[in-house]
Amino acid sequence: MQYTRTIEATAMTEDNPDDDGRQPRQAVLWQWYEEPYNWITFMLPTKSLIMKCQLLVLSVLLCTFLSCNTATKTNRLGNATRENKNGWIYVHLQGSPEDIGYQHGYLLSNEIDTTVQMLQYFLQHETGKDWNFYRRAAANFLWPKLDAEYKAEINGIVDGLKANNKNYDSLDITALNAMEELAYYYVPSLQNAQQPHSGDNKAPGNCSAFIATGSYTKDGKIVIGHNNWTSYIVGQHWNVIADIVPQKGNHILMDCMPGFIHSGDDFLITDNGILITETTITQFNLFDSTGIPEFMRARKAAQYSNSIDDVIRIFTEGNNGGYANDWLIGDTKTNEVAKLELGLKLHRVWRSKDTAMIGSNFASDPELIKQETTFITSDSTTSPNARKKRMEQLVLVDLKGKIDLETGKQIEGDHVDALQGKNANNRCVICGHIDEDIKGCPEWSLPAYYPMGAVQGKVTTAALAANMQLWAHMGHPCGEDFVGDTFYKVHPEFAWMGKYLTNMKAYPWTMFEAKK
Repeated sequence: MQYTRTIEATAMTEDNPDDDGRQPRQAVLWQWYEEPYNWITFMLPTKSLIMKCQLLVLSVLLCTFLSCNTATKTNRLGNATRENKNGWIYVHLQGSPEDIGYQHGYLLSNEIDTTVQMLQYFLQHETGKDWNFYRRAAANFLWPKLDAEYKAEINGIVDGLKANNKNYDSLDITALNAMEELAYYYVPSLQNAQQPHSGDNKAPGNCSAFIATGSYTKDGKIVIGHNNWTSYIVGQHWNVIADIVPQKGNHILMDCMPGFIHSGDDFLITDNGILITETTITQFNLFDSTGIPEFMRARKAAQYSNSIDDVIRIFTEGNNGGYANDWLIGDTKTNEVAKLELGLKLHRVWRSKDTAMIGSNFASDPELIKQETTFITSDSTTSPNARKKRMEQLVLVDLKGKIDLETGKQIEGDHVDALQGKNANNRCVICGHIDEDIKGCPEWSLPAYYPMGAVQGKVTTAALAANMQLWAHMGHPCGEDFVGDTFYKVHPEFAWMGKYLTNMKAYPWTMFEAKK
């Protein structure tokens, strides 16, 4: 029987000369066969040939990796799309939680990066807490309570960001999503624990909204509208229209900030006829870090609710008191609307098929006001109460039976100050302009001329929602621009915002439609 034994000699190549300085020679590999004893000599390749072979192998491996990586990226993006339109960024996201997240992170990577940088700067100035504080909060009591589905979506956002060389992790994105409940509910709760009432007046006064049905609307069907009140430095980033088709649950069309898995200012429609918006409860002062994060409950309510009862159940189960709101809810299948006033320990529901409900950051339930806020209902000069007076007149009286898409737009851009009985630009009008108010907004601890007010608006009707359509306006719904250079010259005390807030342009009302 014949077999082969191979022995490799020490190689002396051009890189390994003999110790005595002789000219190097090629390495030799000797083989012999036991039967018969015939020697065969093979010459090994030179270094240059070895290097060429190595480069060839590396090239093949690199091409294989790049083609696989490109294929993976393409597969995860699927049918996702992005379109810039009149100040908004429309994105269509579809697939598994991981893929929806990846598409989101990849398509909005620059915007997420800019938004996080802005928040790091802004929240440090306004709350005295650095970004690591918010990351720790996310790690300690937010991330552990998220459903696996939403953890996967957040991790997908991180993957999409990294694909575009933006190095954030799941804690960054969790803290981003929870910015409202952390900065304006959790932080004040810590302050109040150290010194009672030191954290009062921190709950934000975000938004003016309405929902109407029955005899209050032109066609007897639901109409819903909302404008977002917030600091301009933040609000300029609330410019995404997200069209989300998850593997499970409802098809959602909503506005949001880059990186959000929920709406945040909360205006959304679903393909089974659920409509949701809200306004915050002024001077709310409770928070429970053991509860379920508000941002996840908001997303879950949008994705899995088939009725008003479902929305109420999802919001109230595990409630942490974060971002305490009056939720305005509609179901086009039944033509019923409802208001869920959700504090922490207390909540109350109003519902009807023939009504108009409004929100301007005031609470309605006397017990909730007494036990969970410091709000003074009798002070007519506050922004919530002045806007309430105007909206009651406009929505419940002047426009009763006339409310439709166009009058909805009119409501959200209204500038009548009910205290003065004339048009104004201040804290008291539906389309707020605290940057033009000499009193600022004391109930939110905002000084005179603080750059805050209505930053965008949305309206839809039952007929539009049936086709997954809504109208949106980026910038002040009244159409007025905010020009940073002009403003900072007059109010240099806010020039620190100029690093991230230059201008906030008002664009025209624009219709958005979800992909079928």
